[in-house]
Amino acid sequence: MSNIQEMEMILMFSLVSTTILTLVLLTKFLKRTVTKVNRPPSPWRLPLIGNLHQLSLHPHRSLRSLSLGYGPLMLLHFGRVPILVVSSGEAAHEVMKTHDHKFANRPRSKAVHGLMNGGRDVVFAPYGEYWRQMKSICILNLLTNKMVASFETVREEELKAMLKKLEKASSSSSSENLSELFITLPSDVTSRVALGRKHSEDETARDLKKRVRQIMELLGEFPIGDYIPALAWIDKINGFNNRIKEVSQGFSDLMDKVVHEHIDAGNQKADFVDILLSIEKDENNGFQVQRNDIKFMILDMFIGGTSTTSTLLEWTMTELMRRPESMKKLQDEIRSTIKPNTTYIEEKEVENMTYLKAVIKEVLRLHPSLPLILPRLLSEDVKVKGYNIAAGTEVIVNAWAIQRDPAVWGPDAEEFKPERHLESVVDYHGKDLNYIPFGSGRRICPGIGLALGLAEVTVANVVGRFDWRVEAGPNGDESDLAEAIGIDVCRKFPLIAFPSSVM
Repeated sequence: MSNIQEMEMILMFSLVSTTILTLVLLTKFLKRTVTKVNRPPSPWRLPLIGNLHQLSLHPHRSLRSLSLGYGPLMLLHFGRVPILVVSSGEAAHEVMKTHDHKFANRPRSKAVHGLMNGGRDVVFAPYGEYWRQMKSICILNLLTNKMVASFETVREEELKAMLKKLEKASSSSSSENLSELFITLPSDVTSRVALGRKHSEDETARDLKKRVRQIMELLGEFPIGDYIPALAWIDKINGFNNRIKEVSQGFSDLMDKVVHEHIDAGNQKADFVDILLSIEKDENNGFQVQRNDIKFMILDMFIGGTSTTSTLLEWTMTELMRRPESMKKLQDEIRSTIKPNTTYIEEKEVENMTYLKAVIKEVLRLHPSLPLILPRLLSEDVKVKGYNIAAGTEVIVNAWAIQRDPAVWGPDAEEFKPERHLESVVDYHGKDLNYIPFGSGRRICPGIGLALGLAEVTVANVVGRFDWRVEAGPNGDESDLAEAIGIDVCRKFPLIAFPSSVM
């Protein structure tokens, strides 16, 4: 073979090789282009910790600030965990309505593991048959409209006891810590309807209200070990692990005491605990309730019945005292509705108080009890608003941001304005995803009626029977809206006010 032929063959081989290589690379490029994953916008993140450094003590506020720059559907990374943040009603509709069953699971955090035995309660249980059965038991035996109505006598007795304290303070021209009263009232009501009697004065439970606050704070934290296992030792050093153990043990001791009291008294089916114990013994109901599970169900009902209502009452009185015109309008409605010389406003009288209901709605819009709806866990890949979201992504719906969206609520979205609800058909049940103070979809809070039933009659009596005065602090009224940390956001400072009886 001549040199020319050899050269031609080498050139031919090179040409074929180059062509094949080009085709292979082009195919891969085209394939990658076609199958490119379209993720939601993400802010720049640091190595190892991701976007954790961008969280503040009030995550609902810092996440909203980020969403203003990156959009209502934003992908963050807390360590190795992808976090989808939802900040608009439109995006929330796809998560909590369109694809609700795919987003119905719960992530298992260190706090849930330590406080709720990994999710053996209703609120944090994984989506499935166990959760459905437990939720059904709670609703049928405690949370139906009929059951809530049957507790009216209990609500009246405990509310009258609180009103006596306010009358005494009025007579002596002294102040009252409304924050303290507002957590004691729902705590005592819930104890009686769920546990059979008040436990707030027991030696075992004298720090009960403090424990509730601690649990809400722990559930609202973002412990580093949940997202970066290699740095889990930090949670031990900063005391997070010890706080979990301490609070868990404190509530466990109380729940043990409650259960044993009911066992010793016999199964009378008189309250929620008795019903749970009867279900535990019944082997023919098709669903076995374990003794430990009962404790966590009780804990759910107690925390839910106490925290949500106390936070709502606290912010309601805060906003009314900051807005004298709204306070007067509500007092005029209440006092014109009831009969002269009325010493207690009954629940049937509250039913027709439209401005009162508008006030409650507006407080829940501005101060939802859970600003960040309890996180969900995506069980399978899905598309939301055209973006690809991978299974295993944790989802945070920022109800606080959604309910302050000026595109929906107008330029005065940050203002307390009950009048916006007077002609509105929007309710609490999560049908309109722009208003979701109790969540929406399968995981909506089942205790709405229990919380609102007590809140409405309490506000009617407290506002209708008394005029109120607060003393301005050194920083004006800035401290009035300062928020505590926790999964629920109550006031950072107690609400101290002077009542003046008008009845």
